[in-house]
Amino acid sequence: MSQENRPYHSNVHLTFPPSVSGSPLVCNLTRLFDLDFNISTAQITPRQEGFLTLELSGSREACDKGIAYLREKGVRVSPVAQRIWHDENACMQCGMCTALCPTGALTVDVATRLLAFDKEKCTVCARCIRICPVGAMQMDAPEEGVLTE
Repeated sequence: MSQENRPYHSNVHLTFPPSVSGSPLVCNLTRLFDLDFNISTAQITPRQEGFLTLELSGSREACDKGIAYLREKGVRVSPVAQRIWHDENACMQCGMCTALCPTGALTVDVATRLLAFDKEKCTVCARCIRICPVGAMQMDAPEEGVLTE
């Protein structure tokens, strides 16, 4: 398959203000831009703000247009890579997180026997956070009910 025909994938975190949290904006990504999406996590706060992590698939141009559309509608879009991180100092290199990682973002480097974290593959499913015995995997999240820029 040529590079041009290969689908582009982008993992993004969306923050919806209350004014648009009930709108079908994500469905419109399929209708208007021919994008596929896979929802990894979703939450609505008591103040009706929405948080959604998803993987977009389609052409690079369509993904860029879809993201621009969301921003025009008031949705804050940030790369997933800004949402989750690995504390190398706290990590005890047990590898438990690698067994649960559905995307292969967490692996053990065979040569060094150290945990490797590929943020580009991460979809923020948070399985690694729940299983880590020492809390070395962390997620940045706004306080419940508060939108941050």
